[in-house]
Amino acid sequence: MKKIFILSLLLILALPVFGQKPSPVRVIAYYFHGNFRCTTCHKLEQYSKEAIEQNFKNELSSGKLEFKAINVDEKANEHFVNDYQLYTKSLILVLIKDDKQVKYKNLDKIWEYVGDEKKFFEYVIKEIRDFLKDS
Repeated sequence: MKKIFILSLLLILALPVFGQKPSPVRVIAYYFHGNFRCTTCHKLEQYSKEAIEQNFKNELSSGKLEFKAINVDEKANEHFVNDYQLYTKSLILVLIKDDKQVKYKNLDKIWEYVGDEKKFFEYVIKEIRDFLKDS
């Protein structure tokens, strides 16, 4: 009986996920990192996530924008290093149309602005807005 209850609960919780299709046009903001993460690397991810979550709530809830933190040191994620010519921790914006990548951009100035939260947020917000215009 307990197993049936747990299985039923899992199915009920999963229904919204299975029922949702990703938006045919969307932007994915990937923050790529490795196993070794210094204080600055953690701050890059934190600022990226906060800028997105605080300024794009509607886009996130509609599926038009996604934020994903990816560890490229994991075997399944190694391909991203070649896919986006990664050489350090990076925030990459990817425009997807009909499940195909149309373009991407490395927001490399995050390293320049990591010491200034306001400039960091302004930069990330502007770049995401530009990408969303194309979606």
